[in-house]
Amino acid sequence: MDYGLWTMDYGLWTMDYGLWTNKLFYLFLPDMEPSLSEQRLAFLRQSIGKVITDSPSNFMNWLAPVLVKAEHGILVCQYTIRKEMTNPYQILHGGVTAGIIDDLIGATVFTMGLNERYTTINNYIDYFSPASEGDEVVAETSIVKRGRTILNLQCEIFLPSKKRLIAKGYSNMLNIG
Repeated sequence: MDYGLWTMDYGLWTMDYGLWTNKLFYLFLPDMEPSLSEQRLAFLRQSIGKVITDSPSNFMNWLAPVLVKAEHGILVCQYTIRKEMTNPYQILHGGVTAGIIDDLIGATVFTMGLNERYTTINNYIDYFSPASEGDEVVAETSIVKRGRTILNLQCEIFLPSKKRLIAKGYSNMLNIG
């Protein structure tokens, strides 16, 4: 459960060391280096407002999203629907929608600064509304539950021009070391 800066994980209260908290922390301990999460976020934030073309994920490069926001456990990207992303009805292909969800959730795990590798073990998606070629959709991820071996995250894809939710997906990510 999320209670602002405080989160509950396996019945223990732990603090979410987000950007604001780290800045205060480093004022008192200037010799300490930023966490891996903060290093990764700083790297990502250099791309805010730009099309991502140099991701380690070739699929993300093909999707060509514009990074809108990068926080610990949260990513927001904007995608322009191209012809090759559509199905025979000229609407966003369900497989591309699933790919956006899976790829952005994987990138969200990167923001968490974890040393372990994670892989998708399932992806559950509800499709609500179509998007067409030329539409700009926005995808936003968040952490639902962080366990020791499994992370549960969600991704919502919106069509802002029509104020509608296109799809919502949940994924479980397994720690594989």
